[in-house]
Amino acid sequence: QVQLVESGGGSVQAGGSLRLSCAASGYSYSVYCMGWFRQAPGKEREGVAAIDSDGSTSYVDSVQGRFTISQDNTKNTLYLQMNSLKPEDTAMYYCAADRCPGWWLLLRPDEYNYWGQGTQVTVSS
Repeated sequence: QVQLVESGGGSVQAGGSLRLSCAASGYSYSVYCMGWFRQAPGKEREGVAAIDSDGSTSYVDSVQGRFTISQDNTKNTLYLQMNSLKPEDTAMYYCAADRCPGWWLLLRPDEYNYWGQGTQVTVSS
């Protein structure tokens, strides 16, 4: 059974940094793609960053250059380093995993069936 557990959320001031972690278990880590998604109140869930099984990464334009997705295969853990945070980054952040879709679909929430419970990120101005 696939399990994903996020941690690392919190409250920071604009310009600050946070690192989210997602501990994964229950599947063959090397053949899955993983991603970070976020959902703010009243908005649809959006893809933030994703990583392919070969290590290729994708980012939504609004976080390019500020966020970095990475994974530690020895620990089955996915990370999202978030720098230069802005108030508009405030949202619940979710980790997701599934067998890899086409690379052009990596940031689409509909492509993922396995989700964590989420961790809240709040950025104040």
